Amino acid sequence: MRSHRFLAMLAATVLTVGVLSGCEQGPMEKAGKKVDKAVDALSGKGPAEKAGERIDKAVDQIKK
Repeated sequence: MRSHRFLAMLAATVLTVGVLSGCEQGPMEKAGKKVDKAVDALSGKGPAEKAGERIDKAVDQIKK
């Protein structure tokens, strides 16, 4: 259970760094996608995934 949380937090951290750095399809973006796939395969749609979706929606609204 703790490893799932660690992987989810790691994925969130990698994604945050990727978003803040603004790199598209750079090494961080590719690494973040790999981590996302690994976390999804292990845990499915858990609280971290739901929180990430809420963050995505908020960012999209801010951009509009």
